[in-house]
Amino acid sequence: MTILFKWLKQPVVLGYIMAGFLVSSQISLTPTISGTSDIGSWADIGVIFLLFCLGLDFSFKKLLKVGQTAAIAAITIITFMVLLGFLVGLSLGWGVFNSALLGGMISMSSTAIIIKAFDDMGLRNQSYTRYVFGILIVEDLIAILLLVLIPTLSVSKSFEGEGLLMGILKLVFFLVVWLISGIYFIPIILRKTKNVLNDETLLIFSLGLCFGMVLFAKKVGFSSALGAFVMGSILAETLDAERIERLVRPLKDTFGAIFFVSVGMMVDISVISQYIVPIIIITLAIIFGQIIFGTCGLLLANQPLKTAIQSGFCLTQIGEFAFIIAMLGINLKVIDAFIYPVIVSVSVITIFLTPYIMRLAEPAYNFISSRIPESWANAIERRSLSGKSAHVQNVWYSLLSQIIRIIFVYSILTIAIELLSIKYFIPFVTS
Repeated sequence: MTILFKWLKQPVVLGYIMAGFLVSSQISLTPTISGTSDIGSWADIGVIFLLFCLGLDFSFKKLLKVGQTAAIAAITIITFMVLLGFLVGLSLGWGVFNSALLGGMISMSSTAIIIKAFDDMGLRNQSYTRYVFGILIVEDLIAILLLVLIPTLSVSKSFEGEGLLMGILKLVFFLVVWLISGIYFIPIILRKTKNVLNDETLLIFSLGLCFGMVLFAKKVGFSSALGAFVMGSILAETLDAERIERLVRPLKDTFGAIFFVSVGMMVDISVISQYIVPIIIITLAIIFGQIIFGTCGLLLANQPLKTAIQSGFCLTQIGEFAFIIAMLGINLKVIDAFIYPVIVSVSVITIFLTPYIMRLAEPAYNFISSRIPESWANAIERRSLSGKSAHVQNVWYSLLSQIIRIIFVYSILTIAIELLSIKYFIPFVTS
């Protein structure tokens, strides 16, 4: 399947999904896997590797360069796509929880697919791709937050504002503690052990840190995906990041393939035939919604019309996070089981169409630019020029923001030390 889809110039992920479908119980003409209990465990490991390597690609320094633009665009896209997905779900009669998580699933574009498409089409060095990557990073962070909030939703069975707020604050608290600790301590360990860290030991050491953070994240009530992502982002700030990524890539490719094969095994033909109309509606909502809201989001961030349109046309698919959110929601009995094969079917269609939609960006820009009123075009041009000159910050504003950031970080660390002392140190001393 991988050779076939590579020959067809399609993403290899589609080959994995198709291979999983062919060995599932749905197809009797090919060798069939009857016992699928262990597949879930291997798929969970695949998710951990995918998120760990995604974290290795994540760089706070890169995000800061396009941070404001990416944040404005990503928040615009996610807000309106969640609302669109929620309305589509309600119109299909799926209920509040199914509709809400449907909105969350269709609001996240696929980082893996977009990066692969950029590489295959030779677009990696285009100027607009940095904004696309920035949007993807912000979306990944929000997706991680959603993965944290779903277990809370499964317990309360309602959207409680206080519970959601506490979940967000808890996430921010632990992220700051983890990142500060990792940024200070892990580089020191890597420097001290540099002489003994050959490729083998560095690989084992990195995986040990990854799974250690996974266990710790599960211990404090977060998902394993969050722990893997955080440790990957910590290691991304070290001097050995590229070397670690090179060593881990074969494992990510292997277990990532197993994850996507397991996705294909979950495809249910009877469910697809039953829900063919919702699948088509959701697919159209994703394509047109992402193009419209992605373009508008970048225009709101003072980007040129061509950059906005090219970026919007790149975001028209859903992928790994949609699968993870759907699987988690079903395991926690928050959403109905039919959502999974539906979202997998939608993902396959949108992934298949991604390269073709990307190629339509240039003709779409030429069509729109030749037909919009001249006053609109001039207004967009003025906004983009003003956005380029607005990056020069006031000195006092910069100083104040640094002071606030330092106070915030040290406050978090102080609270963490106090909590650790109360839970572990004081009982040890007084015992």
